[in-house]
Amino acid sequence: MTQHHPADDLLLGLAAGNLTSGVAVLTASHVETCAHCRDRLQVLEAAGGALLENLAPETLSPDALARTMAAIDAPQRAPAATQTEGRLPRPPEGMQWPRALSDCVATPWRWLGPGMRWSRVTLPADPAAKLFLLRIGAGRKLAMHTHAGMELTQVLYGRFHDGRDHFAAGDFDETDDTVHHQPEVPASGECICLAYVGGKVVFQGVLARTLGAIMGM
Repeated sequence: MTQHHPADDLLLGLAAGNLTSGVAVLTASHVETCAHCRDRLQVLEAAGGALLENLAPETLSPDALARTMAAIDAPQRAPAATQTEGRLPRPPEGMQWPRALSDCVATPWRWLGPGMRWSRVTLPADPAAKLFLLRIGAGRKLAMHTHAGMELTQVLYGRFHDGRDHFAAGDFDETDDTVHHQPEVPASGECICLAYVGGKVVFQGVLARTLGAIMGM
C-alpha cells in the first residue's frame, strides 16, 4: 500500500493546471497508481469547478467554436501503452512506464556507477526541465547529497530507504535543502525511480559532484 503522497499544494496545482511541466509529470505519475490521491484530486477539481460557476461570464473569441470542432475532429492518439515504445529505455519485465511520460523521449540507460544507470527524460513542453529515470541495482546506494531547490521522486519499481523512511513502488517523496540523505536499495532487488530536480543536487565528494554535473543534476 502506498504510504507517501504529494502534498495538497501539488494536487491543487495539478487540478488547476498551473504546475510547471516537470512537477506536473511527477505528480500525475503518482496519481495514476494511487486511488487515494485520485479521490483527493477529484475533490479539488470539483471545488475548482464550483468556483468557476460563480465567475462572471466572459465573451469567447469569434473562432472559438471552429477551434473546438477542429480539436474534436483531430486524429486520436494511439493508446498510451504503445506511445513509449522505442522512445523510453526498456523497463524490467512486467513493468510499464507511467502514462504521464507518453509524450516524452529519453536517452538509453547510461552508466552512473557499478550497478547503477540513469536516463535523461525530455518533456516536449519544457525541454530544459531536469527530469531523470534512475535505475539502482540491488544493494547499491547513491552518494550522500542534499538539494539546492525542490527534488521530487516517484518510485516506479522496487524500493529504497534513505535513513528517514522506506519508500516502495507507488510512493512519492519531496525534498529540499533541509534534507541530507543517501538513498539505498535493499539486496532483495533493484529500484527504478522518476525524479525531478528543481535546482541542483548537491553531492558530497568530488567524484559524485563530477558525475552529477555530467548528468545535468
